[in-house]
Amino acid sequence: MRVFHPTNAAPLSRRALLGAALGVPFLGKVKAGSEERIAVVDWAMLETLLALGIVPVATTELIQFRKIAIEPRVPPQVADLGLRGSPNYEMLRLANPDLIVSSPWFAWATDHLERIAPVASYAIYEPGRPPYSPAEQVMKALGERLGRDRQAQLSLEAAASEIEGAKRLLVGKAGRPVFLINLGDARHFRVFGADSMFGDVLQRLGFQNAWPRPTSYGAAAPIPLEALAEVPEASIVIVSPVPPDAEGTLARSPLWHAIPAVRSKRVVTIPPINPFGALPAACRFARLFTEALSSASGQSHG
Repeated sequence: MRVFHPTNAAPLSRRALLGAALGVPFLGKVKAGSEERIAVVDWAMLETLLALGIVPVATTELIQFRKIAIEPRVPPQVADLGLRGSPNYEMLRLANPDLIVSSPWFAWATDHLERIAPVASYAIYEPGRPPYSPAEQVMKALGERLGRDRQAQLSLEAAASEIEGAKRLLVGKAGRPVFLINLGDARHFRVFGADSMFGDVLQRLGFQNAWPRPTSYGAAAPIPLEALAEVPEASIVIVSPVPPDAEGTLARSPLWHAIPAVRSKRVVTIPPINPFGALPAACRFARLFTEALSSASGQSHG
């Protein structure tokens, strides 16, 4: 990977004015000995940095992150670089990072990013590979690189402890396979397979994933609702958000009510979670999944 520090392309007055317009204060180069200013374009890497106690100067699509990922909380001073698919490079330059943390999903943007600061890319998600262990490795690697070894170890231990605790609470409820889905509309869904973070944690909690076919990067979509009847003994866990029109339509849908899990009231809905997150997303899924199954009334998961 080509890494270099380019010179600033715009005069100071223009940068200062644009920074004010964007709500980003102009900041000079960091002084020697101070902590690195880190920007991050990938949400899983953002979660990992926050778990390490590192607040980045800028990241992508914060409004959506706060709606979907929710945890960890992103402090208000973090600048929003806009869409992940088209980050605002001028705003990123204004944030003046010493390092940009990325992932292979942003390989297409590497040349642009490297014109602003060195790029460190870490991979959690690859087709066919359960992502929990890679997320642990990335936590450790970033901790080592950024001088947060101790915090990385504490985060690893806390995540393992939370998932093990959830597994103990779910003893006796893991007899049925589980479909993990997100509804796209009233007739189709996205399913999370074994190589998704949700699917990996599901297995660690002692459950069998009801989706038997391979998925790519953790999910497959769109899949017709009737596929949920292929494993009649399964339960269904819906990961929010649920489209408002789909919710109303499903309530009146004969097809939906004909699915064995729906007919037998073995369906629960959990709040939003970043489907391509890191260890914080894994722990959030374990906690919400456990709460939903433990509190669901009139359901038989054993």
